[in-house]
Amino acid sequence: MDTGLEHKFCRPEVGLTLTGDAAGLLIEGYASLFDAPDQGGDVVARGAYATCLKAMEAQGRRVRMLWQHDPAQPIGIWDEVVEDARGLRVKGRLLDCVAQGREAAALIAAGAIEGLSIGYRTIRSAKTEKGQRLLTELDLWEVSLVTFPMLPSAKVSAKSDMPVDDGLRDLVALFQSGRAMLTKD
Repeated sequence: MDTGLEHKFCRPEVGLTLTGDAAGLLIEGYASLFDAPDQGGDVVARGAYATCLKAMEAQGRRVRMLWQHDPAQPIGIWDEVVEDARGLRVKGRLLDCVAQGREAAALIAAGAIEGLSIGYRTIRSAKTEKGQRLLTELDLWEVSLVTFPMLPSAKVSAKSDMPVDDGLRDLVALFQSGRAMLTKD
């Protein structure tokens, strides 16, 4: 089924951090960087998300947190999605009561997942003198955790001293040792 959504991947330089609390595993990073061309030649302009974010807030809607852009696999909640001078900053919670949320947390902690990616519809764009598509207004639907981000020059890091429960710590150790594999529930 073609939804018409486009995806833009990002590995921000100052990026993905993961910490634990009673409401879930906190995650924070940049889902999009302004003025940085991706591998497809697209550039997101400052302010491209402003109209969408304002409309979502007025309507009480949220940007969804998905696993690998799969709408059947929500893995958490974005509590904060804001534009700042650098890009689209997101902060939320991976839900550890969801199997894929626990697996995502383990993969982030182990360094196997490094990226965020946006799912959006283009409302307005223009061509630059370099032939790049300049995205000036976007309708943001979701921000996913992904394996392969599209901005390879930006890097995501997981906080190495993050507090995690013993079960997650044991799971990360098993993945790192190669003694555990991911399976679908």
